[in-house]
Amino acid sequence: AHYLLGKAYLEAQKPELALMEYKTVNNLGIFTGLCRETPFRKEIADLYMQFHQFDEALKEYLLLVNAEPGVAEHYFHVGDLFEERSRTDKAELYFQKSIELDPEFAEAYSRLGKILYRQKKPLEARMALEKAIKYNTDNTAAYFYLGKLMKEGHDYVGALINFEKAEKDFELKLKVLVERGTCYMSMNNYENAIAEFERAIRAAQDDGKSEIVYARYFLGLCYEKTRQFELAVDNWEKVYAKRPQFRDVAEKLSQYQELRTDDRIKDFLTASQPRFIEICQDIVVALRLEVRDVSELPNGCQILAVEAESKWRGARKMPKLIRIFRIPDLIDDSSVRALHEAMKKINVTRGLIITSSSFSRKAYEFAETRPIDLFNKEKLRELLATAEREHASPSR
Repeated sequence: AHYLLGKAYLEAQKPELALMEYKTVNNLGIFTGLCRETPFRKEIADLYMQFHQFDEALKEYLLLVNAEPGVAEHYFHVGDLFEERSRTDKAELYFQKSIELDPEFAEAYSRLGKILYRQKKPLEARMALEKAIKYNTDNTAAYFYLGKLMKEGHDYVGALINFEKAEKDFELKLKVLVERGTCYMSMNNYENAIAEFERAIRAAQDDGKSEIVYARYFLGLCYEKTRQFELAVDNWEKVYAKRPQFRDVAEKLSQYQELRTDDRIKDFLTASQPRFIEICQDIVVALRLEVRDVSELPNGCQILAVEAESKWRGARKMPKLIRIFRIPDLIDDSSVRALHEAMKKINVTRGLIITSSSFSRKAYEFAETRPIDLFNKEKLRELLATAEREHASPSR
């Protein structure tokens, strides 16, 4: 009677009342007539799942595994529930068993592939995910994790193709857009990366979602790379408002606070390349040097200069090779070594690096024993001020 009443409640779309009756049947443990044990356990397990009573559902599916050991779906449900409890070791075993019983079980391959991906087993994960797609070409989760595998293997084109297919899944859309954006970043295609991150931000209902925090942080990095520093700072400020401890966002904001307060630093960082070259030449003049040759470098320029005046009449003016960078990262010893090699090639005995950031400890250590000076942001600020004063001087 309780079983039939529960069935009636199900027909009437009253699952909570049906579950109450089914629990009574389960407690009685009498399965006769119309109430057969195996169909009953499937039905009550589904109800437990519906009401998020996962421990009870797991007990039912384990009983079903014992009752019908040849049914792949029972093993899959057990694996699903173990994964829900973060017992991925057990989940993996049950997903594998469900595949043994049904070699075309696409969702089991997909879930197994996800576990293997998280276990850092890329080859096994890829095989499982490709099988999932083979048996169900609409398996968006499999496309998503296959895309992540390809991205980590630096196959960005392949990753983008898979992410595009995964984007059809509304639940995955934000994650997919962020992943696509980071693919384009890795390809140095900042225009497309910006477009993907902005799509993610527009699609989000909640600006505090983890995916949006990442999207804004990476969007800031893209704007930084394309020298749109104010837009970068705007996005990092929004990240900081939600998560002050997120990655290095506090450091980034501190690094670019001059954009709000120092127009000279702002011009140095944001100027077009021709204007940047002019500013660099003004800096060299502020050092009492004459510019002899100028060439562009990635995120900077190189200037060969000589002393404007020699202490001794008729003495040869000493040349100096100068590299000026406008980058957010620390200058490491490899950049100082590169300058030293360039000096030797053109027989210049003195060198100088000026940066809008600072230098690593190893960079300072290398320069200490060579005729190379290192000027960080503070010294740059002084030189920019000197250059501006000299521009304003009537004698100039």
